[in-house]
Amino acid sequence: MSSSSFNRTPASGGSRSNGSPSRRTGGPAGRSGAAPRGGASGGSTFGGAKGGGGKGFGAKTGGGKTGGAKTGGPRGFGPKSGAAGKPGKGGPGAKGGQFRQAPSSAGKAFAKDRRGRELKPLRPEDRAPIEPRAARGDASSEQEGVRLQKVLANAGVASRRACEQMIDEGRVEVNGEVIIEQGRRVDPERDVIHVDGERIQLDASKTYIVFNKPKGVVSTMTDPEGRPAVSDFVKGKQERLFHVGRLDAETEGLLILTNDGELANRLMHPRYNISKTYLVQVRGPLAPGIGKQMRDGLKLEDGWASVDSFRLIDSRPGHVLVEVVLHNGKNRIVRRLFDAVGHPVERLLRVAVGPISLGDQKQGTVRTLGRHEVGHLLSLVGL
Repeated sequence: MSSSSFNRTPASGGSRSNGSPSRRTGGPAGRSGAAPRGGASGGSTFGGAKGGGGKGFGAKTGGGKTGGAKTGGPRGFGPKSGAAGKPGKGGPGAKGGQFRQAPSSAGKAFAKDRRGRELKPLRPEDRAPIEPRAARGDASSEQEGVRLQKVLANAGVASRRACEQMIDEGRVEVNGEVIIEQGRRVDPERDVIHVDGERIQLDASKTYIVFNKPKGVVSTMTDPEGRPAVSDFVKGKQERLFHVGRLDAETEGLLILTNDGELANRLMHPRYNISKTYLVQVRGPLAPGIGKQMRDGLKLEDGWASVDSFRLIDSRPGHVLVEVVLHNGKNRIVRRLFDAVGHPVERLLRVAVGPISLGDQKQGTVRTLGRHEVGHLLSLVGL
């Protein structure tokens, strides 16, 4: 399978559906929920010269910023692009900006991590409230804990000296309380610690994986009908993994797998408004007003449903490529919405869940989430 990806038009000149302004929404991903640097659309084949979807439709691409990948041939959709979108707004983590400005003396948390560097620092209003923690007992139990700076250093946040500076600068929270004095002791198994608004996962037994699901693979660990399943791609993992939501067998793209059941449940719960971003290929041209219809809402057999944003990415005779962002998690919701407006989906790819995007990940592969990415997910759902 080719590693070709969807192409996008530049954010500054990209067309919107039939002239209708597209509502900006989503995580810290950029305009209309588009992916952060690395390209949400990267690492998957949407047709293309080698992808089997028709020549030129999603020609071979590579990387780019905010999905603005460089096209690899004269028949590719859209010009070369690399312009990043403006920060979106609407969902958790949507607003960019610093939680607290990190002075250069201490540096950023997890500064050596490659994954998640492009994510915007979380502000307090971007985070879901943390549930009250159970009382820890008498004062002696706190004295028997581990020094906070040691816990942070052991978690890979920074050196112990840099962690002490972070505490002095008021960048560290324990159970929602900003800590500014040295010597605080914590229980790594019970206390919730944030640095610059980002949750620090101290439980080394937790696993967080992104799977770029190919077409034809079912979103279960096993399949009684013998079809390819998720377990065929995560061999060697002994722990039980939950998938965060489902993708039907015909849909490709990002699927988060984890043994953190509480995180999986919260990411799927409508209370936390975690956005999902899809690229959709349908027959074209689109009739005027389709985007507005889908943003305003359509009545389906199980109630009303809508998208948060609808953006025309590119078109060619007989086909159009659309990006939609929505929070609705109903079964096959994207396909049913496009059916309702008379444009059945030809091909569907999920490119992002909240702040997590496919980037340049190839189809059929798995990767472990970086500590920044895990911290953002946990913070967005109040963990």
